[in-house]
Amino acid sequence: MSDNRTTVGIGEWIGVFVLSCIPLVNIIMLLVWAFGNAKPSKKNYARATLILALIGVVLWIIGAIIAAAVGFSLADLSGGLSSLY
Repeated sequence: MSDNRTTVGIGEWIGVFVLSCIPLVNIIMLLVWAFGNAKPSKKNYARATLILALIGVVLWIIGAIIAAAVGFSLADLSGGLSSLY
């Protein structure tokens, strides 16, 4: 049998997912669960979610830099922005 002190119940998971849908509250709660005194499964969920969010932000920044570089490169090839007028 599993230990009730370390088991996260269905209602508690529903609460986790509802709180994860609220902007800013989700980040605060994920940090509390990841680094606070939470149950191990909730702590691991919060840490994994924060890691995936960090990876997403890094990929978004890389994509934005690439898009800006391509945009500036295309603007230079077409004679700059002055050729639009």
